[in-house]
Amino acid sequence: MTMTREEVFKRLNAVFCDVFDDENIKINDETTAEDIEDWDSFEHINLVSAVEDEFKFKIPMGKVITMKNVGEMVDIILELGK
Repeated sequence: MTMTREEVFKRLNAVFCDVFDDENIKINDETTAEDIEDWDSFEHINLVSAVEDEFKFKIPMGKVITMKNVGEMVDIILELGK
């Protein structure tokens, strides 16, 4: 089943709210670690792990370290989720 960008964003936003324990987070394509107070390198690992659990696949480390924003994360999820 192919997901739409909107479906990925909805599920991903829920993951962000859970990982950062903040129900007020609203992510978009341009969201970066600079936009979320507790998003540091340690929480990035937790976030990637939670995203992998949610979408049921591993994100290759090469892709993890090159992601610049949430939009790129969504692109990777859409690519891997085909």
